[in-house]
Amino acid sequence: MTQKHENDVSFLIRKAAYNLHVALGPGLLESVYETLLAHELRKLGLEVQTQVALPVVYDGLRLESGFRMDLLVENLVVVELKSVEILLEVHHMQLLTYLKLSGYKLGLLINFNVPYIKSVIFRKVSGLIEQSASSAKTSAPSAG
Repeated sequence: MTQKHENDVSFLIRKAAYNLHVALGPGLLESVYETLLAHELRKLGLEVQTQVALPVVYDGLRLESGFRMDLLVENLVVVELKSVEILLEVHHMQLLTYLKLSGYKLGLLINFNVPYIKSVIFRKVSGLIEQSASSAKTSAPSAG
């Protein structure tokens, strides 16, 4: 079985979000988009967890009910969904905090409450090596 790379998974998530938005448009609750996007991703054969608990550990204290990530896809990509009129800086910071606390390297912030979704899918990284597994090239040593 081929190991997936964050960038490959991200591409599939963005494509599924776009298709979902084309089909339903803006104006639904975030929870509806979350359920339907998870369904679309599972149809593609991806492992999807919803409302994943993210504990906060500080100074030896562990808070189990720290945060909840909307989606975790293939144990690689954190997806934070919104259905708001305007994305605020705090929404971007929320995803970056999830990446920092969880150790995952790639996250997507997607706002479904817009006329054109392509302009509001934001990619956030934290220590990601920018090469997809499918595009990795192997090089043979030269004889020489």
